[in-house]
Amino acid sequence: MLELLLTAIAGFAISVLSSNGGNNFPPPLSRDEEDKLFRKLKDSWDTNARERLIEHNLRLVAHIVRKYYASNPSEEDLISIGTIGLIKSVDSYDIDNGARFATYAAKCIQNEILMYFRSQRKLSQEISINDTIDTDRDGNALTYEDIIKIDDTIADDLDAKIKLSKAAKFIMKELDERERQIITLRYGISGNNPKTQREVAKILGISRSYVSRIEKSALDKIRNAL
Repeated sequence: MLELLLTAIAGFAISVLSSNGGNNFPPPLSRDEEDKLFRKLKDSWDTNARERLIEHNLRLVAHIVRKYYASNPSEEDLISIGTIGLIKSVDSYDIDNGARFATYAAKCIQNEILMYFRSQRKLSQEISINDTIDTDRDGNALTYEDIIKIDDTIADDLDAKIKLSKAAKFIMKELDERERQIITLRYGISGNNPKTQREVAKILGISRSYVSRIEKSALDKIRNAL
C-alpha cells in the first residue's frame, strides 16, 4: 500500500513540477484544516486525511529540490526520495509537540535526500563531510556539511510568501477604500516607502488617531483572513 501511494504521489509531484513552474500543486492547507486532518490521522488513522496531508505539502518537496539541487540530473529521483521523507514526516509528526508541521517536514525531506547521497557515495568510497555532492542554482559547490547545516527557514519562507500573496488579494478585494488606502500607504504595498501614521494622516487629511483606528481594524481583518 505504501509503495503504491508513493508511486502515485511522486508521479504527481514530478508532473506538476515540470508544468507551469509548479503552479498546479494543490494549495497549502490552512493551519486549522491541517490540524483537523492530523487529529483524524492520530485518532483513527484516516487514510483520506493522510493522503490530503501528503498532496497538499508536495510543493515543499519541489521547493527544496529546485532550490538546492536544480543542477542535479536526477531531479525526478530526488523528488521521489523527497516525497518519501514527506510521507515519513506525515506519519511521524506529533501535533501535540508544538512544532509547525512545515518546519518538521522540511527537515525530514532534507534528511531523506541526504541519506540517499550517503548511500550512493558509500558504494564507491569513504565519505567526507566536505565532499561535494552537487551544486546549487548559482553554481556553488554543495557539500554534506552544507546540507546538514541547512536552515529550517525554507518552510517559513515558503509559508510567508503564500501568506503575503493571500494578504495582498484580501487587501484589494475585501477592505473598503479607506482601509485599503491606509494599509497601502502605511506598509508600502504600492511600491513606495512605508509611511508613518502621521504622514498618512497628512496625505489623507484626517487625524492620526483616526488612521490608527482604521489601521488596527484593517489588520485584524487581514489577520483573521489568514
